[in-house]
Amino acid sequence: MFTGLIEEVGTVAGIEVGGDGARLSIAASEVPIGLAIGDSVAINGACLTAVEVRGDGFSVECVAETLRRTALGQLEVNAGVNLERALRADARLGGHIVQGHVDAAGVVRSAVADGDGVMLEVGVAPEHLRYIVHKGSIAVDGVSLTVAERLSDGFRVALIPHTMAHTTLGPERVDERVNLELDLIAKYVEALTTPYREPRTQ
Repeated sequence: MFTGLIEEVGTVAGIEVGGDGARLSIAASEVPIGLAIGDSVAINGACLTAVEVRGDGFSVECVAETLRRTALGQLEVNAGVNLERALRADARLGGHIVQGHVDAAGVVRSAVADGDGVMLEVGVAPEHLRYIVHKGSIAVDGVSLTVAERLSDGFRVALIPHTMAHTTLGPERVDERVNLELDLIAKYVEALTTPYREPRTQ
């Protein structure tokens, strides 16, 4: 589990494509500390497993499903990525409950100055809108944010200067795809209130 509070912005140091998947090498200074092979780490909000850990970074492997579901497949060498290690049981939950299970990829449509900050507008597919609530939580590329406005085809979030300085989110992301993790509580409520249907048998 994660919180959506980014610990560090790392850099994609290498990409090895093989078969339907890819191996990403990430350069970082803080996140590798205490990280072990087999540990979970969120890269732009996607929970992945460290398969190699070095003093100056680590590597993860992305299977075909991960590349289909997320925007990780668009990463290039030297791109910045938001990093967060899994939450410790004795740590504060300062953001919101983030599983690292990306529900969809949205597209940043605009970034408009709003005082000292920026109002970021993200477009999403219609089927995801029911999980987006005004003043509710949403993770955008792994960053815990509050929905400022729900639109008919997307949503807006307000980025404060600190968020733009310490994550990859900002005006330069317009027209780019971002990973979205929708509200976990909303998804459970829907599952529990929807009539149960027996799975089909082959």
